[in-house]
Amino acid sequence: MAAKENVTMEFRPMRRVRQQLTNEACEEMLRNATSGTLAVLGDGDYPYAVPLSFVYADGIIYFHSAKSGHKIDAIRHHDKASFCVIVKDEIHGEQYTTYFSSVIAFGRITIVTSADEKLEGAKLLGRKYNPGDEAGLIRELEKGLAHMELLRLDIEHLTGKQAIELL
Repeated sequence: MAAKENVTMEFRPMRRVRQQLTNEACEEMLRNATSGTLAVLGDGDYPYAVPLSFVYADGIIYFHSAKSGHKIDAIRHHDKASFCVIVKDEIHGEQYTTYFSSVIAFGRITIVTSADEKLEGAKLLGRKYNPGDEAGLIRELEKGLAHMELLRLDIEHLTGKQAIELL
C-alpha cells in the first residue's frame, strides 16, 4: 500500500451550491442505497471504477471483495478512492433532463487486517442485505470469511447533489 501523504487535501466547493445536500441527507442516502461505484487508480494509472454492494456506518463504508484482482491490486498501490451512489435517476425527456439525487464520498481505502473488524464489517454487510437471519449469516461467515477481503473507506469528504426540481 502506498504511504499516506501528510498533505491536507482541499476539496473543491460545489459549483451549484443551491443543489448541494446536507451531510445528514448524504449519510441517509448512504444508509439506504444498495449499490454504488468505487473508483480507484488502476493499472497504468487509468481510473478503475467498479460497481459494488456496500454498507455505511459512522463515517466508514465497508465492501467485501475477492482476495485478488484488479481492485485489490489498485488499492494496494494507491489508497485514495471515491465512491458514488445514485439514489434517484428519473428521466424527464420533455424537459431534456433527469431528476437525480447522488452522493460522492472521497477518502482513503484499506484492506482490513484486524480479524475482529473484518468479522464485524462482514456482519454489517450481511445484516443489510439479509436482515433477520442471524443464524444463516453466522453459518455463511464461518464458511466464507477466510476467503474474502473486507475493504474500508474512511470518508474524508462527503458531498451530495440533487436536481434543482427536487428542491
